Amino acid sequence: MSHLYTRTGDEGMTSLVGGQRVSKTHPRLEAYGTTDELNAHIGLLIAELKSIPNADAADIERLTDIQNLLFSIGSILATDTTQREVRAGRYVEAADIEDLEHAIDAAEEGLPGWRGFILPGGTRAAAQAHVCRTVCRRAERLIHALASDAEIDSLVLSYMNRLSDYFFALAKKINHSAGQEEIFWKKREK
Repeated sequence: MSHLYTRTGDEGMTSLVGGQRVSKTHPRLEAYGTTDELNAHIGLLIAELKSIPNADAADIERLTDIQNLLFSIGSILATDTTQREVRAGRYVEAADIEDLEHAIDAAEEGLPGWRGFILPGGTRAAAQAHVCRTVCRRAERLIHALASDAEIDSLVLSYMNRLSDYFFALAKKINHSAGQEEIFWKKREK
């Protein structure tokens, strides 16, 4: 019988892909752990969308594809390429970034143009898309920090940047489809 627990991380150390032991506070773990956190938030977003009667099935399918790619990105980030190669099937292509750009354009089609800074909120699904956006931005920052000391494929960084933009566009699309007005930031008056 296999166990979920390994008893090898109790001292604050864990293994990268390939077995190299590092601290649980290592920048690699911060980067792929936050990417995993984003993936979990996307799972919640998918659940929210599935509860909406007329939700766009293409959005749910795209989000599931994104989850799969994020799993691969996590594997890439968990691999110290000075010690071993990234496992087969774990990569980001320029086409993945182009797909996100097309999805952003499609999500914004028919939406009103820029009218000010939008506060996160609206429907539960749109609010969750905003959570995904902010966690994605944090993951992107952590991957950039890791890239200052480790070799990280620039396509991973570009993908994460576009992905946060996609979540913003998706949040607006979800609110618009639900007839939910956006809430705009209001500057304070003295």
